[in-house]
Amino acid sequence: MADRDKVSEVTDGNFQEEVLKAEVPTLVDFWATWCVPCKAVGSILEELVEQYEDKVKITKLNVDDSPRTCTKYGVRSIPTLILFKEGKVVGQEIGSVPRGRVENLINKALGAGS
Repeated sequence: MADRDKVSEVTDGNFQEEVLKAEVPTLVDFWATWCVPCKAVGSILEELVEQYEDKVKITKLNVDDSPRTCTKYGVRSIPTLILFKEGKVVGQEIGSVPRGRVENLINKALGAGS
């Protein structure tokens, strides 16, 4: 998990406060420690945290520890990235996607209403 510590952790308990009420668009990485493709996506997100520092909040949610939130947003496979803006889902990517697709997802949210 050392490669993922720049990305903040969210849980069922703090999801509303940290994601839905966030003042900036928030990307949530639904992942698990045993998921190999999740590690690749996690590395991409670690790089993007610094690039989008004050514009986008990048978080991770362990699906094994927070099943309620996964169920609420229909997460059935991991990794799943869901982007929230003003408490609403504004974009989603499923699977081990390349960096460019993650950036497109983020930039679309930043361009809409910025």
